[in-house]
Order: sequence, then structure tokens, then C-alpha cells
Amino acid sequence: MAQYRNPPKQDIHGIVLLNKPAGVSSNGILQKVRRLFNAKKAGHTGALDPFATGLLPICLGEATKVSGLLLDSDKGYRATLNLGEQSDTGDTEGEIISTQLVPELSVEKIEATLADFIGDIQQIPPMYSALKHNGKPLYWYARQGIEIDRPARNIHIFSLKLVSFSQESKGTAQIVFDVLCSKGTYVRTLGEDIAKAIGTVGHLTALHRIQSGSLRAEQMLTIEQIEEAITSGKGDDILWPVDLPLEHLQRIDLVEDQAKWLRNGGQLRLPKPETELVRFYNPDGICLGVGEWMPEHERIKPKRLFNLPELDK
Repeated sequence: MAQYRNPPKQDIHGIVLLNKPAGVSSNGILQKVRRLFNAKKAGHTGALDPFATGLLPICLGEATKVSGLLLDSDKGYRATLNLGEQSDTGDTEGEIISTQLVPELSVEKIEATLADFIGDIQQIPPMYSALKHNGKPLYWYARQGIEIDRPARNIHIFSLKLVSFSQESKGTAQIVFDVLCSKGTYVRTLGEDIAKAIGTVGHLTALHRIQSGSLRAEQMLTIEQIEEAITSGKGDDILWPVDLPLEHLQRIDLVEDQAKWLRNGGQLRLPKPETELVRFYNPDGICLGVGEWMPEHERIKPKRLFNLPELDK
């Protein structure tokens, strides 16, 4: 009897900008993209909750070396906040645990409330989160009905803009807002805090990521579009280069000797860059990776170097 084996995994290097659908986990959709490309190595750059949608950069191969930079980057979201009902998870995944009348709203009142959240604020992480306590995620305790004290964390809200609002009665109202925030921000908790500041309770009914660092939602594809491209032999056309997330870093173009020295782990004596991290390119315009400025030595050392096939040609 013939034995059938899966084809060997491929060395695929690049970034896929996925529009994550609702109802699936970030890891689940990551594994689907990895299988479609038959890639050896893949990782995402910051999980979205199952109910959330939007920009989920998938890093393949050497691109996984910059995933940490995307994890640390600022994020942008469009959120839909229903007022008058509170869920135990802060979103549609949980059960409604409280209802409260909604005061009469106006654009001016909502915008004034949102303005109070801009800047450095403190936020208590939700119980339904993956943060660990004694080796277990907080959501494990929440499902057992156990409340754990969580210290407030410092976050930064760069912008918070009202997109629309509707109010049919004092029982319900809905606010849609855009937020640009620092890493570690829980938009579910932000929504609950906004509702409280307005004078009621609330929970998110939709959350759509529209920005991750310099990456924007206009560039992303659905899983169906990705599958269609790969099936038609155009998978390479939807792969962005590994240096796509690095555009905010100062670019340094090296001569051949410098490039070889850097790839062997050598440090470069160069003028102080404008950014703490820099991106290096060889004479052919191929990105070598990321370097880090060392003020004590006034040199730049390699931090993350790519091992791309075209660099060995």
C-alpha cells in the first residue's frame, strides 16, 4: 500500500497582513495561514481576542525576528461600546451581569469624557485576560469565580476620537470610537471605564484593529483572499518584505566590507543615529537586520540579523 507523506515545510520569509475574522483565536488563524503557505516557521505579533477582528500581522520565517518590535508597538482600534449593560468579560463573550440607565447624551458630553482619558493613565487589567498569577492565566481564576487583586498598570492613550453615537432611549445607547494606544492597553477595560465616566455601565460589542505600529488596515487581506492567492500560485505577491515594520527606524546603507563585518557580529563605529534602533542594508538594498546604538562605546551593534537566502548569493 502506498504511503502518503505531507510535503516538506518551506522556507518562506515575509509578512502577511491578515484581516482576522471574528470567532476564531489568533493562534488558530495563524496555524491556518502557516498551513496554506506550508511554512516552516510562523508567528503573530500580538493576539486579538476571539470576538475581535482586524489587522493581525503574520510573520513567516526570518520575519519572526521582528515580531517583538510589533508586539511593543502602538496599536490602533475602532471599538463599538454598548451602554446600559455590563458583561463579566467586558465584551460579547461573557454574560450580562449588570444593567443601568444611560443618561441623556450629546456629542459634546461624550467628546469631553473621551478627552479626559487622553495621555498617561492607569488601568487595572481585566480578570478575563491571559496575564499570569502563580503560573495560571487570570481567566482560569475568573472561570472559577475567583477574583485576584491586580495592580494598576501605566498605559498611554495617544488619541481617542468619537466616530458616532446613537441613543434610542435611556435604556440603551451605542458609542463608536477610534483609539490609538500604547502596548498593554485593554480596550475592553477602557470601554468599561468610559461608560463609568459617562454615568452608566457598558461592554464592547465589536473591536477592530486598524493599526499596528506603522502597519495599516488598508494593506490587509481576508483569509479567503490569502487562500485564493496561494491556490492560484500568487502567494509570493501577497508577502510583504521582512523589513516592512521597520520603516520608522533610521536606515543605514553599508558598503560591502561593513556589511560583511556586521553579519559576522562586528560592531560599527558610526555617527549617533536619530533612533535608538536602526535598520541596515547592504549595497544591493537587501535588509540585513536591526542594530542598536551603544552610547558607552559610541558604536552600533547588531541586535537582530536576517538570514535571507538572497544574502548568500
